[in-house]
Amino acid sequence: MSLTSDELNYLVYRYLLESGYTHTAFSFANESLVTKANINGADVPPGSLISFVQKGMMYVEIEQHINDDGTEIDTGDDKMSLLLPGHLQARDEEKSETAEAMDEDGTEIEAGKVTTLSGHESEVFTVAWNPVKSLLASGSGDSSARIWHIPTTDSGAEAERNVQWHILEHFNAASNEKAKDVTTLDWNSEGTLLATGSYDGQARIWNEQGKLVMTLNKHKGPVFSLKWNRTGSLLLSGSVDKTSIVWDTKTGDVVQQFVFHSAPTLDVDWRNSNSFATCSTDKTIYVCKIGEDQPVKRFQGHSDEVNAIKWDPTGTMLASCSDDFSAKVWSVKQDEPLHDFRLHTKEIYTIKWSPTGPGTKNPGKPLLLATASFDSTVKLWNIELGECVQTLSRHSEPVYSVAFNPTGDFIASGSFDKCLHVWSVKEGSLVRTYRGSSGIFEVAWNASGDKVAACFFSKVVAVVDFKAA
Repeated sequence: MSLTSDELNYLVYRYLLESGYTHTAFSFANESLVTKANINGADVPPGSLISFVQKGMMYVEIEQHINDDGTEIDTGDDKMSLLLPGHLQARDEEKSETAEAMDEDGTEIEAGKVTTLSGHESEVFTVAWNPVKSLLASGSGDSSARIWHIPTTDSGAEAERNVQWHILEHFNAASNEKAKDVTTLDWNSEGTLLATGSYDGQARIWNEQGKLVMTLNKHKGPVFSLKWNRTGSLLLSGSVDKTSIVWDTKTGDVVQQFVFHSAPTLDVDWRNSNSFATCSTDKTIYVCKIGEDQPVKRFQGHSDEVNAIKWDPTGTMLASCSDDFSAKVWSVKQDEPLHDFRLHTKEIYTIKWSPTGPGTKNPGKPLLLATASFDSTVKLWNIELGECVQTLSRHSEPVYSVAFNPTGDFIASGSFDKCLHVWSVKEGSLVRTYRGSSGIFEVAWNASGDKVAACFFSKVVAVVDFKAA
């Protein structure tokens, strides 16, 4: 038995996805052309690469303990391998104890209060709620997005029977082949149009009935981030091709392409109607303005890839997070960061501002920044005080997504430990927990704050009825 280079590359690609290294996975797939290999991903079980490595290590270890004649070598110690059954059983018992602890504190959500949306044929990378209607969009590695009509009254099995959906098939216009992974989603503010970004480098705009309105074709690599401006007249995209593009959403024309980064663009975010920020694996952040051929501002200070950026509700402060274990808060009025938060012990994958403080519907509450890290924690930072006010530490694997509810009283977190946690922001306590069947890529609250969605590696989307829970 042997592995071809394509098969090995696919195992590495799947490992990166399963471990949550989404950006790295897409970059690796783009360079290795693994998605063009004739491999049916459905036939490859999760954890295959780890399984191969573990078995290989066991065989090597066993060989070292066996004589040529087949008899066992007496080494006088018990250090054969951490991968042997006794050690594996101990690890399973540790995980079981963690699960039991969560059950005992009464936070586990009953299955009847969770609506499971099935139909995707591959992992689901991203979800986004319509800001006006009870519609949920999901994007998957099966070359499709879906718009789900979520019942507002029922949950669980009853809701699953009543759910309707539209399938948004992503085909490459030139070859008519499936366009591979749908990597990002964003609704316009009116909830009438959905933008999707794909691995094929195209952005697409759909109506709420799932009809394709237009295809935006200019990028030369996968699109990692898409954002509508507040009026819905412009769409901003960021790509592996190192560029960002502003599109006219009425005509589909390119308003301007910005070529400032020297490596893939990972995230983009509007500041106002004509200004935005971009970040990249090149460790830099640019603030750009439509009509200007040079950046308005360049922020340097991170020592590794910048994974995400977000403007605060007033558009005066820009938060960033990086593989250098830090999150920073910037102002265009100065070069050095206003805050440099360095309490995480591993990479910070994403950040979110709370919908509180100046310029929000909840001005009486302090403005907070949430950071989610590979160290399995979420931290909440009070911006006025410049300090960490909560550390949320019940996850056992990297945390890839966080989302505040509309009032800012609760925050949801999703991890590759299969758990969706909902926390009290004020108390820092765990309020509710839903344990899914696999790792979680993204979590999102609906506009009314009574439902939380989570998308899973196991091809499903779960919608938790928070009020009923």
